[in-house]
Amino acid sequence: MTTNRIQPVLLPILSPLVAIASALLVGAVLILLAKANPITAYGILFKESLADYYGFANTIAKTAPLLLASLGVLVPLKAGLFNIGAEGQIYMGGLGSALVGLSLQGLPALIHVPLALLGGFLLGGIWGFIPGYLKAVRGVNEVITTLLLNYVALNFVGYLVNNPLKAPGAPSAFSPLIEESARLPIILPQTQAHAGIFIGLIATGILWVLLTRSPLGYQIEAVGQNPTAARYAGMSVERTIIAVMAFAGGFAGLAGAGEVMGLKYRLFDRFSPGYGFDAIAIALLSRGNLAGIVLTSVFFGILRSGANVMQRSANVPVTVVYAIQGLTVLFIAISFAVERQIKLKS
Repeated sequence: MTTNRIQPVLLPILSPLVAIASALLVGAVLILLAKANPITAYGILFKESLADYYGFANTIAKTAPLLLASLGVLVPLKAGLFNIGAEGQIYMGGLGSALVGLSLQGLPALIHVPLALLGGFLLGGIWGFIPGYLKAVRGVNEVITTLLLNYVALNFVGYLVNNPLKAPGAPSAFSPLIEESARLPIILPQTQAHAGIFIGLIATGILWVLLTRSPLGYQIEAVGQNPTAARYAGMSVERTIIAVMAFAGGFAGLAGAGEVMGLKYRLFDRFSPGYGFDAIAIALLSRGNLAGIVLTSVFFGILRSGANVMQRSANVPVTVVYAIQGLTVLFIAISFAVERQIKLKS
């Protein structure tokens, strides 16, 4: 009886740890195949990402968009939905913040920065609202619509920065610089670490309150667990789906806003290296736990930050790091199947 009670508590905690450890072990084999020392390679990876001043700053810069985008995947999961459109929502959020940062002039930073963030949240939210509406009203599978909207967003932003938003005389596809008053402050001097990480942590705290201390959070959980029962209880399943997807798009949009306002200061074509897709893995790995979201985002930020250094210093290809990320997802999927079998037997 005691074992049966402990299992549901321990499994969600142990499974991600086992998945990460397993991925690192298999990654060590890949490093050996690349004729490098795994201990040396991992030592460089974590040391440069956490102990080095500039490496740590780079980890912060990588973690911020991963954290915000993964929140955009987590919220729909709570409602039984799967948002794989965070990448497109990142691009639309970047566009929204860039438009505000370029068009409004003469504002103090205290006003301009929140407005630019709001622009990113709203445009990302609209990009999440579309599949939410189609799911709730038309019954269209959100996986299909969010996937397709990724490519619409990427190509739409690409068109804009190649044509109407392209900086005069620019050698490649990017917009003019946004106003200085719309830029996020740098938190570590002479680095790329910006205040976007604080926005991610604040958003995580707000989401925790929303999910655990509000009627809307209870409604989201109810719809995710049993939409039929939620409807019988008087809850509007359709409105919940639309709201959840819109909020999800807004969170991912903030990730794009942070990239434009804190890192690049202008809108680029293909400015995201795939943060929206990494966010799917982070959300799954964290098992819906917000503390887990933060820690897993840091882990993926470390991998992204230290990958190039590991290649230069230990002669390990960057693709090994990408393989570790993919293996982490694979092992967490395996852990889901194992958990299900354990629960069935118990």
